[in-house]
Amino acid sequence: MAIIEAKDLCKTYVVDKRQNNVLKNVSLKVERGEMVAIMGPSGSGKSTLLYSISGMDRATSGEVIFDGKDITKLGESELADIRLDKMGFIFQQMFMMKNLSILDNIMLPAVESKKNASESRADKQARAEELLRKLGIIEVADNDINEVSGGQLQRACIARSMMNSPEILFADEPTGALNRQSSSEVMDELCKLNAEGTTIMMVTHDAKVASKCSRVLYIVDGHIEGEYVSPAANTISDKERERALNNWLTDLGW
Repeated sequence: MAIIEAKDLCKTYVVDKRQNNVLKNVSLKVERGEMVAIMGPSGSGKSTLLYSISGMDRATSGEVIFDGKDITKLGESELADIRLDKMGFIFQQMFMMKNLSILDNIMLPAVESKKNASESRADKQARAEELLRKLGIIEVADNDINEVSGGQLQRACIARSMMNSPEILFADEPTGALNRQSSSEVMDELCKLNAEGTTIMMVTHDAKVASKCSRVLYIVDGHIEGEYVSPAANTISDKERERALNNWLTDLGW
């Protein structure tokens, strides 16, 4: 069953009175429990597609059906509530509030959420600490954001994104600012979350990262040019999965 579906999605920017059609009638479905990667050349519309589907940016036309509603038709307040309560977001730039500790940053979505209004601060803190333990960074809970490594900070961002138990997680180059070891650690955590049932849709330029996903969409000039379904993880090694995806990308001109 599809958790989110885009129908004939278009996004047009006007720059110096010229139209730039970044997305051109894109249609796709993401099934509940999937982990889907979006790949493509620079400027192909990857991030624009992610932002338009998640409601972070307004599509010019088309529909995005999520939770039984076309979110392109919602007002800003209702859309903001859906993003806060039912979606999680991870970005390449690991933005957190500088005046808050790691723990307080992670708690922030629950503090802001209306659905958690009756929950005590102690319960919110306990949930945040459990996420920190799950992601292996409980020891940095009281640290400032400039007192942790890049890998630890991105795992803290994952914890924050999961604070309100989202139905779907959107990630824009979640490993793009990390070294290879930190990238592997972050992807391991995202794979664990997916194995537990969290739907994930991510933009990445890294075939090693994308090979962990169950499906890869390849976008060129605002069109989805190809779709790759990965072999089941228990039927093929990680290196073989990566090699097979690289061969498919090469055939598409990657």
